[in-house]
Amino acid sequence: MNVIALIEASAKRLSEAGVAFGHGTTNAFDEAAWLVLWRLNLPIDDLDAAADLPVGTDQTDAVHELINERIATRKPAAYLTKQAWLQGVPFYVDERAIVPRSFIAEVLADGSIDAWLGEHTRRVLDLCTGNGSLAVLAAMAFPEVTVDAADISDDALAVARINVDAHGLQDRITLLKSDGLSGVRGPYDLVLCNPPYVNAASMQALPAEYRAEPELALASGEDGMDFTRALFAALRAEPDRFLSEDAVLVLEIGNERPNFERAFPELAPAVTWLPTTSGDDQLLLVTRDALILPH
Repeated sequence: MNVIALIEASAKRLSEAGVAFGHGTTNAFDEAAWLVLWRLNLPIDDLDAAADLPVGTDQTDAVHELINERIATRKPAAYLTKQAWLQGVPFYVDERAIVPRSFIAEVLADGSIDAWLGEHTRRVLDLCTGNGSLAVLAAMAFPEVTVDAADISDDALAVARINVDAHGLQDRITLLKSDGLSGVRGPYDLVLCNPPYVNAASMQALPAEYRAEPELALASGEDGMDFTRALFAALRAEPDRFLSEDAVLVLEIGNERPNFERAFPELAPAVTWLPTTSGDDQLLLVTRDALILPH
């Protein structure tokens, strides 16, 4: 058997088992390729080079064992490999933090928010940092900035510490324990936030792979907007504490745009929806002025 045949056989098993995707892959073949190449210690970004390599019996058995674990536990592949990738950058992850997959990574990489930034952009907050991936990507994208990476979870911050250290960014990224904005050190010029935003009905319907993640990082009340309500209320109550004069907030809300617009009808005309590979309603940008001025 060669690598590509083993991947195809593994993909068939994953598909027949009905596992759910969405933590770095979107289909059975890509998930199988990731797991097979990782288990065989082959580069996961160069399938063409590995496809025809022969696979020994012991290697085949090791792959079967990993696929069995993926099916039996329904854990995301990233928790099995302890690795996830965003914009080609590797990150450590385990069950203490949500698997990184934020679309904010895309706008950091493609420059689509750069028009709102400038020489004044020096201090960045990554709120709800999880494993620290967005903080790392922001520091890479903007070499002149310093980043505060905040989270309520000590476990998530321990994972973030691994990634900050692995990428050698200890001098530019500070990890902060913070319930919302309570423990941060503003004002900031750019706030990035991929908060909990899943509504109650959607939480009940989540596949097991998503339920394997910390619920704290996903659920946000009946309409998914509880965290965002608290965030906006804090920003509006003390804007000078948290936001510089030209600050902008980039906020991910997933599939909750209708709930966002119902919760914040006064903001609906003032936000900018940022295109992503998953559509134009997953990610929004709002300026300080639009957020705090009466509408």
